[in-house]
Amino acid sequence: MWEWFIGFLTTVLAGIEGFVGDWGLAVIVLTVIVRLILTPLMAHSTKSTVRMQVMQPKLQEIQERYADDPERQAEELRKVYADMKFNPLGGCLPIFLQMPIFFGLFSVVREVPADACFYSILPSISQSVQQVLEASGWVAAAPYIIFDLLFGVLTFIPMVMNVANQDSAQRSQTMLMGGVMALMMLWFGWGVPSAVLLYYVTSSIWQVIQQQVITKRVMEKAKAEAEAEAANKPIEVDVVRREKKPRQHKKS
Repeated sequence: MWEWFIGFLTTVLAGIEGFVGDWGLAVIVLTVIVRLILTPLMAHSTKSTVRMQVMQPKLQEIQERYADDPERQAEELRKVYADMKFNPLGGCLPIFLQMPIFFGLFSVVREVPADACFYSILPSISQSVQQVLEASGWVAAAPYIIFDLLFGVLTFIPMVMNVANQDSAQRSQTMLMGGVMALMMLWFGWGVPSAVLLYYVTSSIWQVIQQQVITKRVMEKAKAEAEAEAANKPIEVDVVRREKKPRQHKKS
């Protein structure tokens, strides 16, 4: 199945290259196509995230009141998810769908010609920063290093774009996680084919623009709808805690 997918992805990329005339641009076009296809799912994912935020106080209330009855707690949480039409895994689906393409490019670049390039910017999209640096020195590797830096920075930016809505503790934690992830991506990007960097950089730029232009509007609308729905359908929690029976002490 994986070999079939790699063959299909190679054919698609070669077809795009035949149309645009450049392998690096073909990777960018492929990325845009993938992101366009995933846009409806991303909008749905955003709505799911907003619904989760709106539901959080009610979920915490259920967790606290049913703390002594895990089975009833799970049942009531499922009812809330069903009433609010919330899927806890909805936000992960777009990421999971992109992963095969992201990792598939590692194999695809082995099938493209050795001189497959991104115009004169990246002479070979199958080589990594490390390979170019070792073979040709710092000057030749400079464009590759720039893409690797973008790889790290664009990992950090989307993670911290919503810190304004967080408290100071969450903000600090998000910034720390974003910094760690950016450093990890810099290290990871140093050794991957530049085609992978092209894909991720293009995808991340798309995400940043989409978040500014589309996501905010979707979030505002989804939040208003979720709050109105939650107000019209208040969750009634009728809990009878289990009585804690006193422990019997063994007679000495």
